[in-house]
Amino acid sequence: MKQGLVLLALGIVLGICPQISQAGFVTFVATLGPEVSGATGTGFAQVDLDTVAHLMRVQVNFSGLSGNTTVSHIHGPTASPGTGTASVMTTTPTFSGFPAGVKFGTYDVLLDTLASSTYRSGFITASGGTTALAEAALYSSLQAGTAYLNVHSSTFPGGEIRGFLNAVPEPASLTSLAIGAVGLLLARRRFVKRK
Repeated sequence: MKQGLVLLALGIVLGICPQISQAGFVTFVATLGPEVSGATGTGFAQVDLDTVAHLMRVQVNFSGLSGNTTVSHIHGPTASPGTGTASVMTTTPTFSGFPAGVKFGTYDVLLDTLASSTYRSGFITASGGTTALAEAALYSSLQAGTAYLNVHSSTFPGGEIRGFLNAVPEPASLTSLAIGAVGLLLARRRFVKRK
């Protein structure tokens, strides 16, 4: 039983330490699919947010749109995770340099999350009036699963494809969880043998 408890304690420690060292960096991903009936596009988005360095990397791949791209941005927060619609959080009308007038493409940009140009001005105001508070509100919405990235097209100006962004567990957390689970199983096994 002691060996199982030791492994459980080790799993907890290993799980906490990497999270402390990388507390500000989180990756969010979304599969982009048709937002409305008749839309044909698909895609994938990844948003890497570093709240310590105050940077956000946005990567988008998309193809098969029924019309040419017009704008793209992140919306949120919705009332419930994974569903609903909300106002735009990031810059309007679109991410700087997002490919316009195409039916497929890729996008990769690094944004300063303390720069007002990263956000819609109304989002900054609604978040408390500073970019630091807007960054916190964006992060909170991403963590809660109430933020989505969408791509609008000429055929669907309200949005052709979108996907809710969800956090990707960091590998160290998954490893520590596995170590803890093994510790629990060993502890249970020894406990059952003693009966």
